[in-house]
Amino acid sequence: MAVDPVCKMTVDEKTAQFTTDYKGKKYYFCAPSCKRKFEKEPEKYLS
Repeated sequence: MAVDPVCKMTVDEKTAQFTTDYKGKKYYFCAPSCKRKFEKEPEKYLS
């Protein structure tokens, strides 16, 4: 299981519908809104 970096929910990598790659790493999201927030300000959620 992966952890959504925005809301901290657990996300199953096998069934996740919302993903993005950032600096060579794949991130998984529970919803499109979390994906959009991350893509707008990724460093905010990684620090």
